[in-house]
Amino acid sequence: MRYDVYTPLVLSALLPLVGPAMGRRVAPALAARVLAWAAVVIAAATTWSLVLLTAALLGDAPPVVAEAREDGHRLVDPVPEAVGVAAGLLLLLVAHRLYRTVRRERALRRTLRHLCAGHPADTELVVAASAVPRAFAVPGRPGRIVVTSAMLAALEPAERRVLLAHERAHLAHRHGRLVTAAALAAAANPLLGPVRSSVAFLVERWADERAAATVGDRGTTARALARAALTAGGARSGCALAFTDRAVSRRIAALQTTPLPPLWSAAVAVLALGALAALGAADATGDLLGLLARPLV
Repeated sequence: MRYDVYTPLVLSALLPLVGPAMGRRVAPALAARVLAWAAVVIAAATTWSLVLLTAALLGDAPPVVAEAREDGHRLVDPVPEAVGVAAGLLLLLVAHRLYRTVRRERALRRTLRHLCAGHPADTELVVAASAVPRAFAVPGRPGRIVVTSAMLAALEPAERRVLLAHERAHLAHRHGRLVTAAALAAAANPLLGPVRSSVAFLVERWADERAAATVGDRGTTARALARAALTAGGARSGCALAFTDRAVSRRIAALQTTPLPPLWSAAVAVLALGALAALGAADATGDLLGLLARPLV
């Protein structure tokens, strides 16, 4: 309990350091999945560690420790009072951040549903008459692709196929869920904020690669991305998985090279960080339960 409970906190500081390396060396489809789920596990473990630290302060642990003996020596309190108080305050902050994130996600979903309202259920492509060039995927059942007339007018026919293939990849592989999972993890643990950004970038890279495979031309895909970004003027929609955001220059450069391999050794190493965080929280739980069950001597 004295050390294991802090293991998830330490590992949550290490995971953000891994994200950029994964993006440079590992196929984005694998890297996005691994980083997102490792972040979720570590965020859950750190939140549970805060619960344990708070429980040790507010529950029965402090009185038990104060009177407990082992071989005639007083046991050291595994959770100093200041640490327990800080953990309780952090736990309240985590709850507030999660509430705000969930509320924001629900508001976003309502906005997107209203945007696509009035179209037949089997409509995949929604063309909005607008002078603002935008294109994004709207997750759901069914998933929709929203493209403005200005964006369509700016692209050549081959580039339009790239755009639609990119957005279909977002829907087919449920990238919205990965982005949401990473956002919730970052809300629970602010140290994971860079991981959320890495996952958001990697799902765009993933969709780029799927679009390139679909049209069979990486050069055309890179040109479509560049033209869409220039047309959009660097602005971001801020409301969905968009075609024209997330470090466009890096995405274009990646399309001008060969696809990255799925390095499973790197993926296993990242998943091991999540597993270690979970094991640390589990060991701390066992230690606390054992401490509470220890008979007084």
